[in-house]
Amino acid sequence: MDSENLMNVLSACRLGAVIVLKDETIYKINDAGVVLLKAMPGDVFPKAARPLLNPAHRDQLVCMAFERYITACDGPKPDDLPKDSYWLVFRDGTLDYERIMMRNIANHLKEGVVMCDAGGRLNFFNASAVTLDNLSGRDVVGKKIDEVYQMDDNKNFMLVKTMKTKKPILKEHHRYTTQFGHVVNTMADAYPVVYNKQVIGAFNLVEDWSKVSNLNKKIIDLQEQLIEKKHKSSPGKAQKKPLGAYYTFDDIIYSSEAMHQVVEKCRRVAKTDASVMIYGETGTGKELVAQSLHNASLRSGGPFLAINCAALPENLFESLLFGSVKGAYTGAENRPGLFEQANHGSLLLDEINSMDILLQAKLLRVLQDGVIRRVGSETETRVDVRVITCINIPPTQAIAEGKLRQDLFYRLGVINIELPPLRDRGDDIALLTQHFIMAFNQKNHREVCGVDEGTDKIFNSYSWPGNVRELQHAVEQALILLPEDQKIITADYVSPHILRSLKKPPAPPSETLRKEEKSLPDKLKHFERDELIRVLSENNGNITKSARVLNMSRQNLQYRIKRYHIDVAPLKKRENTP
Repeated sequence: MDSENLMNVLSACRLGAVIVLKDETIYKINDAGVVLLKAMPGDVFPKAARPLLNPAHRDQLVCMAFERYITACDGPKPDDLPKDSYWLVFRDGTLDYERIMMRNIANHLKEGVVMCDAGGRLNFFNASAVTLDNLSGRDVVGKKIDEVYQMDDNKNFMLVKTMKTKKPILKEHHRYTTQFGHVVNTMADAYPVVYNKQVIGAFNLVEDWSKVSNLNKKIIDLQEQLIEKKHKSSPGKAQKKPLGAYYTFDDIIYSSEAMHQVVEKCRRVAKTDASVMIYGETGTGKELVAQSLHNASLRSGGPFLAINCAALPENLFESLLFGSVKGAYTGAENRPGLFEQANHGSLLLDEINSMDILLQAKLLRVLQDGVIRRVGSETETRVDVRVITCINIPPTQAIAEGKLRQDLFYRLGVINIELPPLRDRGDDIALLTQHFIMAFNQKNHREVCGVDEGTDKIFNSYSWPGNVRELQHAVEQALILLPEDQKIITADYVSPHILRSLKKPPAPPSETLRKEEKSLPDKLKHFERDELIRVLSENNGNITKSARVLNMSRQNLQYRIKRYHIDVAPLKKRENTP
């Protein structure tokens, strides 16, 4: 099409089009272009708009005057374009400017902002709302309000109510549950959006009321400590109430059914005094769950102490746990151990399988009798401590390898919590990624919006052996390397080891499992794999039925199938065989 006809067509679509000669004079311009550029043929192309002639800057918003912006857009080229000339198609970008500004303002507000259209379909969540509701915007945008939220107090949804009455609703206390089971306690304002007497939508301004409640609780705790200190007969011996558990269940980021079941189980368990053993691979968030258990329990007002059993030498571990008296050994002093310090609270023993097997016997006695004896002392002291343990290998494996006493396991594992690896929490990857991006933005004053489609596919294809912690580090690395002017994480900034692992084919079972099975652990793994195949075969590859027979969770069985490279597909085919 020649330039004159093409320009007329573009003008009818409200798109400006201009041909600029090499000396930067305007050769031709359509009517829409005249309105947007305020220029005519023969004029010098406006200096403010010159960046749009550079292909590298075509995505920019160019300010032509106060509150008047233009931006380049794609369009066909005319057949009669003069040699060495520039062809530019552009449009009004003022609304783009306003939308970008408003979204940035909304994303920097501490209050959550949730918007819906007149039909009650959710169309915007700012960064604070994403964090508060534990939702990924792309999973819920376009859904009806009642598909995503369920009110816990039999109230009407504020957004629906404010659109119906056309009046704002201020300072209303709401408690609701999201479609993924996340319970949220808020104080909110709701406003209708009215244009030409027509309601076109509504929005909420939401504050996290649980933070206010927690702050009040801390203030009360501090007041109690001051009162206790005042009434001490010996001020020099007054002790400050220890604080150590900072996380609650509301800090756990998830939307997957697997994590929903874990959190709901933990909420029920937290109300009891039962000992809890948490099993999960490295980086799955075991201590986060342990702290949440403490803070949701009746012991939340007491101390929470944590110790990594793999981080201390064996010769110091006993005195650290049970305390010591002066002269018990060279350099020993009168010191209370962790059990005494955690009295009326909780004690977390991380990597319990790294504790010396002889010391485990002494720990068992403390758990059975509720008394401890300091190293070098003949006096016993009664303690009231809830013990929470973490282990990064299956407890049955730890017992088989002689790393955990079976009788201690029965005492510590009254309740067993199994945290699913991130590869079994596919629904959570995007949500966690966005959470880490927002946290990094706030800490480093960046404005990164998210990841592109390619990076999203990479993250969802990768197995994440380091689980949530590895994802956090991968996002942080990408954000550190990302140029200041780039708002989206692309595959160029994904860690090379992640990209390499996706290209590397998995090793066949013969190479992975049949290597010189000389040690007991190798033989146990081989036996376990054969047993899994036998049970799966008997149940025609049905994972749920097989997990029930093996007395393990479905997620645990899926993890072992992947670990041992078991191909379930041939077993499933047997169901259709006559």
